[in-house]
Amino acid sequence: MRASSVDAAILDVLNAHAPGHLTAAQVYEQIQPRLPAVNPSTVYRALERLAKNGRISVSDMGSGAAVYEAFSDPPHHHLVCQRCGRVEMLSHQQVQSLFSGIAAEYGYRIVTNHLVLFGICPACQESDEGIEP
Repeated sequence: MRASSVDAAILDVLNAHAPGHLTAAQVYEQIQPRLPAVNPSTVYRALERLAKNGRISVSDMGSGAAVYEAFSDPPHHHLVCQRCGRVEMLSHQQVQSLFSGIAAEYGYRIVTNHLVLFGICPACQESDEGIEP
């Protein structure tokens, strides 16, 4: 099986699910009907290659399994509740000043376009009212 056909199938799946996040197993399930001869290890290697080459993003959203997504234009970022797993999307504009400040202070050129922040969502905070930390 040619790597380019697997890569193209993965990109199609991720673009079809944008701005969603899929695990490697979910990507494999989605491309299996299109490429029945492909095996899970081929999909994992292709996902790693696409991420390394900057074609897709890979993130730890706190669920234990890496999730993959197509890059979006404009870029977006994530705020994840550590209790319930709720995910909020943050616009790139909301965090651009943070990136600019870090670049200015440390002299780095920021090359990522993806940020994941973890916290406790309002609903989980509300359910914690009256509970001592």
